[in-house]
Amino acid sequence: MNILFWLTPKEKVAYIYDDSTLRQAFEKMEIYRYAVIPVLDREGHYYGTISEGDLLWYIKNHQQAFKHSEKLKIKDISRNKDNKKITVETEMDDLLNIVTQQNFVPVVDDYDYFIGIITRKSIFEYLMKKANNNEKK
Repeated sequence: MNILFWLTPKEKVAYIYDDSTLRQAFEKMEIYRYAVIPVLDREGHYYGTISEGDLLWYIKNHQQAFKHSEKLKIKDISRNKDNKKITVETEMDDLLNIVTQQNFVPVVDDYDYFIGIITRKSIFEYLMKKANNNEKK
């Protein structure tokens, strides 16, 4: 099966840019209720992921950070861990291996442009539906 079957396209994914501010990141996470969000550069390449924890640890360790939240850029905040990205050519076994370790997998094209994500939830829902259909037979 082609991994693009599970792709949520970029147009339907909440993300921020690496030059977005700390405040913008918090606001986007609050609106969408995400704990982790993809970060792109302005050209559309996948830069990494930032989590609520990354933002909170930064504020804790840089006491003036929240005061300057409208000026502080995401690219200046250290990230604990980036979600591993894949390409459209990634094998199913590799995708399943990665998705067990992270809630979503960023997908890039051959030019390393971000095209969307595959969520753990979408794969589980597909597998549950398939299992239910097999039980009915």
